[in-house]
Amino acid sequence: MRQRRRMGLGSYPGVTLAAAREAARAALGQRDAGTDPIKLRQDEREAARLAAAQRLEFDKAADAFITEHESTWRNAKHAQQWRNTLTTYVSPHFGRLSVSEIDQSHVLRALSPIWKTKTETATRVRGRIEQVLDWATAHGHRTGPNPARWRGQLEHILANPEKVAPVKHRAAVPVADLPAAYQQIAAVDGQSARALCFLILTAVRSGEVRGMVWGEVNLDAALSDHPRRTYEGQAGTPRAPVAAGRGAAARSGGSARGACGARVSQ
Repeated sequence: MRQRRRMGLGSYPGVTLAAAREAARAALGQRDAGTDPIKLRQDEREAARLAAAQRLEFDKAADAFITEHESTWRNAKHAQQWRNTLTTYVSPHFGRLSVSEIDQSHVLRALSPIWKTKTETATRVRGRIEQVLDWATAHGHRTGPNPARWRGQLEHILANPEKVAPVKHRAAVPVADLPAAYQQIAAVDGQSARALCFLILTAVRSGEVRGMVWGEVNLDAALSDHPRRTYEGQAGTPRAPVAAGRGAAARSGGSARGACGARVSQ
């Protein structure tokens, strides 16, 4: 014979007598249908507890994502840029919303107002929303497709950013005019002019020049070594030849003006 068990229905006055009777009738109905009402209530409470534990607001998810990844970003300002753009353009719309509840309408609510007026910023914000939501999915806080994904999704709703705000490149200096242009640049005082001179003479990328330090320039060997930090995913340390004229200028100048680097210091 099955042992009788007692099931609490709540205490008065939090639960009225009428409500207790109704709950008792419901529990008896569940028992008669072959369901254990006590276990069912325990399962419902556990499901609610897990749902609350998994609930994560977008702002908190973004902060966690940035904290986990900022040590891998080369530019120390990158994390602050992430926080600033998300706080400005996303938080007012769904920053307090659980990541599991965010859908395409929420994303569009944040992007649409700036898509045509601040296109470059808007595209970065979209990408950051996508990364945060992907992170949340990987950590079990949401399921389903990413509502901020561009390919196959938002590309069919929002205008192509390249057509909204096309990139306008500056005209290149004709090769025949380069010597005269170089002389004009060399005559300008300041680190920016020196950096541009160095870039012209070594044909390296601008980021490598801006991040260069004296230890990366070997004037005797006429070589400029650029650490792997400037070539993500590539092995080895890329090298660029230093033009003889630049080396001579550096030797005679004996200062940051000679090495041309924006971050060069002795």
